[in-house]
Amino acid sequence: MTTQAQTTQVSEPLTKRTAWNKLQTHHKEIGEVHLRNLFADDPQRGERMTVEAEGIFLDYSKNRITNETVQLLIKLAEESELRSRIDAMFRGDKINVTEKRAVLHVALRAPQGASITVDGENVVQEVHAVLDKMADFSNRIRSGEWKGFTGKPIHNVINVGIGGSDLGPVMAYEALKHYSDRKLTFQFVSNVDGTDFAEAVHSLDPAETLFIISSKTFTTLETMTNAHSARAWLLAGLGGEEKSIAKHFVAVSTNATEVAKFGIDTANMFGFWDWVGGRYSMDSAIGLSTMLAIGPEHFRAMLDGFHQIDEHFRTAPFDRNLPVLLGLLAIWYNNFFGAQTVAVLPYEQYLKRFPAYLQQLTMESNGKHVTLDGTRVNYATGPIYWGEPGTNGQHSFYQLIHQGTRLIPCDFIAFDKALNPLGRHHDMLLANVFAQTEALAFGKTPEQVKAEGTPDWLVPHRVFEGNRPSNTILADKLTPQTLGKLVALYEHSVFTQGAIWQINSFDQWGVELGKALAQRIIPEIESATEPPLTHDSSTNNLIRRYRGAKG
Repeated sequence: MTTQAQTTQVSEPLTKRTAWNKLQTHHKEIGEVHLRNLFADDPQRGERMTVEAEGIFLDYSKNRITNETVQLLIKLAEESELRSRIDAMFRGDKINVTEKRAVLHVALRAPQGASITVDGENVVQEVHAVLDKMADFSNRIRSGEWKGFTGKPIHNVINVGIGGSDLGPVMAYEALKHYSDRKLTFQFVSNVDGTDFAEAVHSLDPAETLFIISSKTFTTLETMTNAHSARAWLLAGLGGEEKSIAKHFVAVSTNATEVAKFGIDTANMFGFWDWVGGRYSMDSAIGLSTMLAIGPEHFRAMLDGFHQIDEHFRTAPFDRNLPVLLGLLAIWYNNFFGAQTVAVLPYEQYLKRFPAYLQQLTMESNGKHVTLDGTRVNYATGPIYWGEPGTNGQHSFYQLIHQGTRLIPCDFIAFDKALNPLGRHHDMLLANVFAQTEALAFGKTPEQVKAEGTPDWLVPHRVFEGNRPSNTILADKLTPQTLGKLVALYEHSVFTQGAIWQINSFDQWGVELGKALAQRIIPEIESATEPPLTHDSSTNNLIRRYRGAKG
């Protein structure tokens, strides 16, 4: 097992590495070369710069790169010891050095019989025990065997969580709605704003409603505030009978004491482990709502998709490795072009929450300003990820991507087959994908604009400079298995970037300070008389103003 000291050792500063410095020189040489020229000089570029593996096709030819760029980026990955970092994660080494934890979301989708050990125990057996328990519970709910307190079957499921306990389940439910049991309705409550809860339960029958409370410690402020509101709502609707709680609440947690205190039968508590970060947990018991929606068979198919990309990432050479290539291209634009954002643009309505899910995955992971050994970085780390589904975004922010002053690399995601075939819709959708990547890459020159008969004064407004990079990611159709592949693709791209930046992609200390201060401010807001306020003058004034408004 790698010791903490060994794990945190940073062998050589990133900016001192040979490949890094060669990339800087290389960027000066080709940074302004236009994609029009790169394609004109290499007629086979569009066929050559592609990779297909595990049912995922990546066209990365519309990037501002040459063969030399790719080789230098791969050399940078090698000098950053990416392969040994990958092996350390899959071995169960404690690569989350600040929390002294293994990082084993890959164990959540390892097949039965695999062996991944943490502190001498094969955790795969534990994972499958929880999966079997989830499947049994899901089958009982979906079949109507499980009855609520009054004898009615469950028709409404409300997942209560926040962060990784919400974003993953919400995204997966929306992404896989085509496969969901429509006899069940699903709501997701995360925000401590009371409106979130009030709207979720509006018009629901408590006798037919099940709450899943997802909190590892069962003490998370937002989640437990909403959980207690859910408890009060249920009791009010069922005559105040405390015994009803056990029939209408289950927990995804590791704190049996607090779960029991709440009134939930600990037999209906689904566990997970400290080696799973929240943003990597949608395929653990945190995905209970997903399994309830799509059923155990589809859930296991999703896990298989995850595992296929895990194995591809673990074994494929870097020049044919989908997550590695995506991660290296992100490094290229972030660190050498100064691009501050990445747009993720799924041309599939079911993936409308996928960019929001990726925001936490990418930015909570790689939004770090110190290396593994605590040294302040002197280069940019995690870019901002954002996006909306196409074609909606085309009538919103694409104007800035095409003609704005900022370079925004884009990932386009699309599928060969529609889940809801309707006339010409899918052909038109895919035509827009291909047209947008072409327009971004090649643009329209002043000469082309003039040839269309455009008046000279209008020509500058209608010029598209092009040279805007993009990746195109294609798969056959959106299935549970494909969703697992897509999520794993980005998980491991995040890992690749973090390994090269020498940062810890698996802690999130940046979310702690605001939470701690909120705990201090809550009693200052709620006390009957104003307590002494010792914040800055702005915060003190805001607290006093709100107290006055409350009356």
